[in-house]
Amino acid sequence: MDRIDAMQAFVRVAETGSFTKAAETLQASRTRVTQLVQQLETHLRVKLLHRTTRKVNVTADGAAYYERVVRLLADLDDAETSLSAASDAPRGRLRVDVPAPLASLVLVPGLPAFHARYPDIQLDLGASDRKVDLIDENVDCVVRGGELTEPSLRARHVADLPLGVYAAPDYLARAGVPAHPQALESGHHRIIGYRGSRTGAPLAYAMRRGDEQLRVHGRHVLSVDDGNAYLAAGLAGLGVLWLPQYMARAPLARGELVPLFEDWQLDPMPLYVAFPPSRHVSRKLRVFIDWIVELMAQHAPAIRPPR
Repeated sequence: MDRIDAMQAFVRVAETGSFTKAAETLQASRTRVTQLVQQLETHLRVKLLHRTTRKVNVTADGAAYYERVVRLLADLDDAETSLSAASDAPRGRLRVDVPAPLASLVLVPGLPAFHARYPDIQLDLGASDRKVDLIDENVDCVVRGGELTEPSLRARHVADLPLGVYAAPDYLARAGVPAHPQALESGHHRIIGYRGSRTGAPLAYAMRRGDEQLRVHGRHVLSVDDGNAYLAAGLAGLGVLWLPQYMARAPLARGELVPLFEDWQLDPMPLYVAFPPSRHVSRKLRVFIDWIVELMAQHAPAIRPPR
């Protein structure tokens, strides 16, 4: 039995609650993972896991052992990366998930500089607006906009994205230019709904001008859960939309969008890098997070202290 492999297998089963999911994230067979955990239990002479047909849970001994093993594996990783060559050139695979528009407009264009600096880091990039389960899907970190709703995650606040309200010229030609945000709540104006992953309901947007404050819900004929589809719907003239400035910059320059309510203020959208509390922050993950901070400082500097 390779004790390090067995420890890693046990940790993944404990975190995912499943031998099958652990095997998938370790890129091993379920049989192999099962054998490693069984051999580890035999070696330790304790039962680490309760197995049922639906779920796998750690025993009391397993929970105590898990805490020690996570630290041990983290120390082992630190010991390896403390070597001068490894410290100078972090290497390995990182699985990262980011919103699709941020990937296509900001991160991917910036990756040549990242890979020039860290040529031995392999990035497996997921680009989606869905809520990713970092443990079950073995994702090292996610970049997410909006307030985090999972207090168990560790997070670093990396930027505040300024927002604006926009519409396509052909939409405004048909519906007219709304003089006040309340015009979007009635009449023939329409917004494009963006469904948040937490509730599945279209988001409402807080706006203020002097002492006047309101929250716009609007009426929509289309709601989406993907940022690229949201922007495409706005460009197609399907309604008014709220966008981070980095998404609106190019369509504005091409005359494909028109800004609305420029004398109103909107709260910026906070942007975070989040990762599991139990996941060791390896050197390769640390340099990636630092690079995200550098990159976003060029596009949307943070304007409030980290939370």
